[in-house]
Amino acid sequence: MASRSSASPSPDRPLLPETAAIHEVRLAVRAWLNAHSVREVTVALSGGADSAALTAAAVAEAEFVHAVVVDHRLQSGSEVVAARAAEFARARGCATAVVVGVDVTGGGGLEAAARAARYRALDEHRDDRPVLLGHTLDDQAETVLLGLGRGSGLRSIRGMASFESPWGRPLLGVRRVTTRLACDELGYHPYEDPHNADDRFTRVRLRREALPLLEDVLGGGVAEALARTAGQLQEDGRALDRWADELRAAASRDGDLLDADVLAQAPAAVRRRAVRAWLIDHTASPNETMLRAVDDLVAAWRGQGPVAVGRGPESGTRLVVSRRRGRLAVEYVDPPKAWATGER
Repeated sequence: MASRSSASPSPDRPLLPETAAIHEVRLAVRAWLNAHSVREVTVALSGGADSAALTAAAVAEAEFVHAVVVDHRLQSGSEVVAARAAEFARARGCATAVVVGVDVTGGGGLEAAARAARYRALDEHRDDRPVLLGHTLDDQAETVLLGLGRGSGLRSIRGMASFESPWGRPLLGVRRVTTRLACDELGYHPYEDPHNADDRFTRVRLRREALPLLEDVLGGGVAEALARTAGQLQEDGRALDRWADELRAAASRDGDLLDADVLAQAPAAVRRRAVRAWLIDHTASPNETMLRAVDDLVAAWRGQGPVAVGRGPESGTRLVVSRRRGRLAVEYVDPPKAWATGER
């Protein structure tokens, strides 16, 4: 359920103090808006320091700002916190403010379920506008460390993008301490989510234990270095993705097949990217084991049978990749057929 404020912009936006932290946040938001030619945005506002500083800066820099406050309803009194955040948005001059209550359900743990519910709500209430998120340089460093721990390759350790439509992250170069100082300069006391101090969550332990230890052992600058690494890897990733798109186009046959010989001529990193994008277009979500098994149909062909990459629409069916006459094909099959034969 959602509650809305007036839909018209505030005619009297309060001036922001000319102070160092607020100035830094404003410059970051201004640079993002200019880079993406955006003048009207939705801001995801939790009431915490990062999103509050972002909201105040966005109102100062954009023509229209619309705030969406997601109430996860995981703690008693969460509706009070959400209402206070919406009032902050109105006081700062947001054109609209909406509070959206969500039910946090689903697998993957509380943190993942809450994130999924939050992003669904933001997407449903953004009204085709980009959504600004309050992720900071510290969040980026934590994301890179989490990716390193999973060992899932470049896609994981290159962190969060500054813009991956519709999600915008203007503050990836701003430290968390700066957003807190900005709130102090605004005279605003941000909400402190108790989950951010709960050591049951891996990200919290990274924030409170692992990163401070790395800073101590390596003499400081670790968060900045990790964020810098993420930026460099994003540039590399974009280049590889472009190369993979070209490879996939060159290997495409009869609309839905891939020529294994054309794929085999490309470096493994490019080839696997092309195959992964092809599988995603066929509703598969391949993990690393699946992807390498499919890649073996190209680069280590020994007459092996099809590779299962997902479930079919009916009970007992599977989505598989097969190699036939030098081409890769995706199809839904029942298990007996899936493992019957290799290339014909």
